[in-house]
Amino acid sequence: MSIFSGGRIHNKLLLSYSLLFFLSLLSAFAIIYSIVRDTITTNIESELQNTTTSIYNLVKASAAVSTKNYLRAVAEKNLEIVNHYHEQYSQGHLDEETAKEQAAQLLLSQSIGDSGYIYCLDSAGIVTVHPQSQLLQSDVSEFTFVRDQVVKKRGYLEYDWKNPGETDARAKGLYMVHFEPWDWIISVSAYRAEFRNLVNVDDFKKSVLDLRFGETGYSFVVAKDGTAIIHPQLEGSNILMAEGMPGSAFNDMFTSKSGRIVYPWKNPDEKSPRKKLCIFNYVEDYDWIVASTSYLEEFYNPLRTMTMFLLLVFALTMLLVVPVTAKLSRSITGPLQKLMQNFEYASRGDFRLKMRDEGNDEIGQLAGYFNRFMSQLEIYSSTLKQEIRVRQQVENHLRESEERYRLVLEAAADPIIIYDEVGNVVFFNPAFHTAFGWELSECIGKKMDHFVPEENWPETSSMIQRILDGKVLPPTETKRYTKSGKVLTVSISGAAYHTHERSLAGSVIILRDITETKRLTKMLMDIGDNVRQMIGQDLHDDLCPHLIGVAGLTTVLKEQIGEGHPGQRQLAEKIIELIDEATVKARGLARGLCPVHLVSHGLHSALKEMAATCNLTSSIECTFEGDESVVIKDNALATHLYYIAQEAVNNAVKHSGASRIEITLEQSADYLQLRVADNGEGMSNGAGSLGMGLQIMKYRALVIGAFLSVGSGVDGGTVIHLSMKSTQAGQQPIITGSDHGSAAKA
Repeated sequence: MSIFSGGRIHNKLLLSYSLLFFLSLLSAFAIIYSIVRDTITTNIESELQNTTTSIYNLVKASAAVSTKNYLRAVAEKNLEIVNHYHEQYSQGHLDEETAKEQAAQLLLSQSIGDSGYIYCLDSAGIVTVHPQSQLLQSDVSEFTFVRDQVVKKRGYLEYDWKNPGETDARAKGLYMVHFEPWDWIISVSAYRAEFRNLVNVDDFKKSVLDLRFGETGYSFVVAKDGTAIIHPQLEGSNILMAEGMPGSAFNDMFTSKSGRIVYPWKNPDEKSPRKKLCIFNYVEDYDWIVASTSYLEEFYNPLRTMTMFLLLVFALTMLLVVPVTAKLSRSITGPLQKLMQNFEYASRGDFRLKMRDEGNDEIGQLAGYFNRFMSQLEIYSSTLKQEIRVRQQVENHLRESEERYRLVLEAAADPIIIYDEVGNVVFFNPAFHTAFGWELSECIGKKMDHFVPEENWPETSSMIQRILDGKVLPPTETKRYTKSGKVLTVSISGAAYHTHERSLAGSVIILRDITETKRLTKMLMDIGDNVRQMIGQDLHDDLCPHLIGVAGLTTVLKEQIGEGHPGQRQLAEKIIELIDEATVKARGLARGLCPVHLVSHGLHSALKEMAATCNLTSSIECTFEGDESVVIKDNALATHLYYIAQEAVNNAVKHSGASRIEITLEQSADYLQLRVADNGEGMSNGAGSLGMGLQIMKYRALVIGAFLSVGSGVDGGTVIHLSMKSTQAGQQPIITGSDHGSAAKA
């Protein structure tokens, strides 16, 4: 491992390639050896298995033929006997009944093996001759083999039969012939397990002994008691009792009955045993083992020869690989060493060194690449020095520019705050600290959710979304907390800034404290409303009575003129009419400038009168529903609410095309709600910001700290909704929703 981790490339290549060839050849030879060995083993076992199967089939076939021939001979011999007695009957020496009895006695006197016998049936399946007299004349045609006998009448049959008192059926075989004169089917029957006594081994002995495998392999047949029925050397002897014979191996054969075993075996003329492979099978009918065997070493002789050849090839290959690898590694490492030396010189700043470009191989190409690299490096070195000088100048200018912008931010009178792309504070100027009280160190890297009042979150969320959409935020009025908890009215504007890839980098927000401006504006509006009310009051209390008095004097004058001056009398009537019209207009102006019901009876009464006036002056049904528990003590606030409702009703009468207008005033939790809704045509997008009346309504809402929304109703039409938070001390701005999950807080 030390050679691989820190050694020379020459040694690494030599060792690596040698080891690679060594392992590759070794793996290949091992695989070839394994494949050949497995193939030989498979072929050996296949050949032995096929041979054993052939012997098994040969023994069974030979035994079957021997048994069949034996039974056939007995059957045909008995057919001659029955025919002899029939001739005795035909010649008159015996009557037919006597002839049948004597023929039957002779048939029954014969035994077939240990338990075989002869019996006869007629073509109807009736037993005519049988060793068991109780079965005579009984109908046995219900049995399948009997029906086969009745049909065939001649030939060989095999079937299973269970005698009374036995638990299992056993295989039987029979040969039958037909004696037509008496309609006797003469059947010679015996159990197949007893056929072994009928088998003539000489019929297949030579065929078994002729089978050979390798030099000394052979086949053999052994009985269950160990007697060698067919064997090249031990025929007739008991293998289990023979000295030096592997009796346990043969016991295993009879135990497992079929399969393969490997056992040591020593022939009588050999000094020591050798391992043999044996494939065996069991002939159940005869309790025989048929087997094929051969010495393993004879099968693997070609494998040993191949192994020696592979080892020789391996040695010759390694003798060639080592010097070739050494020469190849030197051809690679030599130029590399020269290249390393040139890199060492180049690291000291000398880029003029070049390598000799020899050959078109990879080493030659590497030398060419090195030469071009050094040429380019020399150019890049000069260019890089120039770029470094330029970059230093740019960085100096950039640093100066950043310093200027920071000075501008710090010198700005309005609070300025900079957020990153997720809404965390990056920087704010001293004016922000002065206005709101927070230190930069306690806010940097954090969100400023805490300085947004709960009721101002809806418009704040809209501002944030506008900035995230890449739009510039125009000055927008809202409210913010200071660190001490004071609420400031501010005008917020800002925009997002982006990276060079045009992705959001953050936002810059400018806040202007307009609390005092709002207070002064409200004072001016209150003064204007007060002046207007004074004018209205003067019109109502001074001008209107004055006009009424003038009208009365004119009436007196008209009466004094008399009937003799119709022209002057008509002129006096005209003057009275004009004075009455002036009085009505003055009262209308007074009511517009100072609603009498608002001043005298409160907002509810004024809104009811507004609805009633609308019903009288237009064809539109106008209703008012108000919560009587809502009491507006501030007359200026009530005046603003009245004029907002009046402007909304006037707009609905003039522009909506509605047939119904609903005015509602109610208290919902801590909120005062004023709604003016109609069932007209509704408003198109953007229409709400164009009319002067809507702008005045929104301005009045801002003055009293309320939130005004203009939109379409659920069932169509237009809904003007004013919402504000109410307290015992007066009215505060209210926003009915919030969104604390913004990316940047304005």
